[in-house]
Amino acid sequence: MDIKVAGRIERLPTYILGQLKQMIYERRKAGADVIDMNMGNPSDAPPDPVVDKIREAVLDPRNSRYSASAGVYNLRRDMARKYERKWGVELDPDTEVIATIGSKEGFSHMCLALLGPGDCAVVPDPAFQIHTTAVILAGGSVFLVPVGNDDAFLARMDDVLNHLQPKPKVIILCYPNNPTTMTVDQGFFEKVVDLAAKHQVMVMHDFAYGETCFDGYQAPSYLQAAGAKEYGVEFTTLSKPYNMAGWRIGFCCGNSQMISALGTVKGYYDYGIFQAVQIAAIVAMREGDSHIQKQNEIYGQRRELLCSALRKLGWEVETPRASMFVWAKVNPEHLKPYNGSTNDFCIDMVDKAEVALTPGAAFGDLGEGYVRMALVENEHRIRQAIRQLTRELKK
Repeated sequence: MDIKVAGRIERLPTYILGQLKQMIYERRKAGADVIDMNMGNPSDAPPDPVVDKIREAVLDPRNSRYSASAGVYNLRRDMARKYERKWGVELDPDTEVIATIGSKEGFSHMCLALLGPGDCAVVPDPAFQIHTTAVILAGGSVFLVPVGNDDAFLARMDDVLNHLQPKPKVIILCYPNNPTTMTVDQGFFEKVVDLAAKHQVMVMHDFAYGETCFDGYQAPSYLQAAGAKEYGVEFTTLSKPYNMAGWRIGFCCGNSQMISALGTVKGYYDYGIFQAVQIAAIVAMREGDSHIQKQNEIYGQRRELLCSALRKLGWEVETPRASMFVWAKVNPEHLKPYNGSTNDFCIDMVDKAEVALTPGAAFGDLGEGYVRMALVENEHRIRQAIRQLTRELKK
């Protein structure tokens, strides 16, 4: 039988990251030691108290039952307390906080709750894939605006919201930005709220890297801006700051109506996160601040090493103030054999240099010419990756 998939599947762009992941798997299966800097997948350990707590919680049979799709109350309460402690934002755990199965699931289901055929979301380019694909899967359309962090970017957004018909329903943002590592200061979000109020549009802010910061920089929360909760929500995750990526636990916080809509969708789709994970996550938020600081110091050292090495290759790179990535413009000479295609370049580097990088083109047309490199390997492995890349590029 010839299976005909839904139109929303056919509208999805080619998933080059899936192709790279399969290549890495095949090369490793064949015995190659591929150094994987492709995915923001932490390799360091979660905090010890968190691991100890989940060991204890797993043994309690009550935690193996279905949980609440919104997350247990104590978990939501501790996220609200964290927002107040860290960003000075007051949240009602009952109506303004919901737990998600990682921020990616929450983001996708929020788009399903808000958007449908004929609806449009404005998204910066380049963008993390879920920021566009979640809109497409919901049946909506995407309008791309070159990414920025200044008044010129906000002016471009204003112009789109003024002239695009039908009027966009949602603005999607991500700072610290994935993939470009671009950052903003608090005044930026004040202007975003003004823009949302002027055009009566909703805001979805991906704050996954909000706690992975360096050199004294502290990433502001969208929800810190006056009036932010009236127009939007923010997604956070425990994956990055606490090295709990595989545990799949995140949050959506902010506008109560948007939270309620997400809760409705989740109520139909899932029975909640494994309760032992939720209990351990509470410990992470209560006791993990020192762990975050130490992890950021580790990422900061890897960042310095990688940026320095890439500059010696003739690649252009700004030292990032935040996130667990380096965004680098590849030396054009190194892309010549690939006709400028970073997709082809990165596929070849997995095969020949045994180093996995993410092509910038995977995040949109404006990412072409760049690669994203995750700071998930230790310093010894980073040095080895640079040696292998250098050896291959010299050929």
